Amino acid sequence: MLPCWLLLTGSQSAPATATIAPLALRTELLPLEPAGFYVARVIDERKDQRAVAYLLPAPDKPAQPVDLQGGAATLRRFVQQGIKRNATLRPVTVRVRECRITETPVSGTNWLIDGKVMVHLAFEWQRNGKTIPLTSYQGGARYRRTTKQLGIIEPTLRQSLADALGNFNGWIAQAARYDEKLATGLRISATDHTANTDADTLFYTPTRPLTYADFRAQPRTNGGRYGGAVFPSFSYQGSAKLAEGKVHVTVTTKVFVVRSASWLAPTHHDAYTLNHEQRHFDLVKLVAERFKRKLSPDSMTLDNYNARMQFQYLQSWWEMNRLQEQYDAETGGGQNTAAQARWNQRIEAELRAFGVRPPSAAQP
Repeated sequence: MLPCWLLLTGSQSAPATATIAPLALRTELLPLEPAGFYVARVIDERKDQRAVAYLLPAPDKPAQPVDLQGGAATLRRFVQQGIKRNATLRPVTVRVRECRITETPVSGTNWLIDGKVMVHLAFEWQRNGKTIPLTSYQGGARYRRTTKQLGIIEPTLRQSLADALGNFNGWIAQAARYDEKLATGLRISATDHTANTDADTLFYTPTRPLTYADFRAQPRTNGGRYGGAVFPSFSYQGSAKLAEGKVHVTVTTKVFVVRSASWLAPTHHDAYTLNHEQRHFDLVKLVAERFKRKLSPDSMTLDNYNARMQFQYLQSWWEMNRLQEQYDAETGGGQNTAAQARWNQRIEAELRAFGVRPPSAAQP
């Protein structure tokens, strides 16, 4: 019997590269006292949501995509639960624009790896149904590890996220003192400018009516039936400051007559004509008083109060012009004494109702 030989052939393959396990990001309550906010919502806006990290199993091996245990939900939970929740404070939304770890081999070695953590969070909040962008944070950290030193990665990522939340907490603590974007309420107060320090401008003061000396323009020979003219108007100036979380707006109205534009014919230097012109001035004061009462926090919001004030001012401007025309038309420029008396009574009553005149003020 002939001997039988069995020849076995084959090839030896390289050892398989070990798969890096998902990162176990530990959710923890950060040692921060929230400065007037809580995280109400976290939105993941990362462009690459397949993995949070691209890690090297060895310096000479390609990077592996590695996600968190629990995926994106773990990242959202860390951001949302990292700061103590108090639902009575401002509800803040956090947008995760980037949360990424990348690694590169250290040149000249076959056992060291450099890592880079990149974090980008954007913060906003909802006020009166409108999204108010606040600020954003971009930062991160670097680390160096050996091939087997994977335990350094999760603490570095955790600290980078904690730094982002801590940075926002510090920002909002400071910004709440001056930034209207963080205001939670609106307060409006009104005042009058009455200081007469300008040589040509006379500001309305209840105790200082028009006098003959206030009519400085050259009398118009073509004035027709009119013995004089004044051109009163009003403006306003608003200033705002933030205090105790509220925007406090102070509106200062200026009711005025320009002396160099006002004239009185020499034949009409009498109390009756002076009263007629004073009533023009009074009418503008009444319009300004109504304007101030339109500026209620109930009729405007923190987002539109400036535009609403401008709108109300234009409405009052049109009302002022309409009233002046109506007054002159009905009184015939003061020549209809009965109509003039009715307007005198009407204006005086409204001045008292607004508190411009004391209730016991005598009627001219």
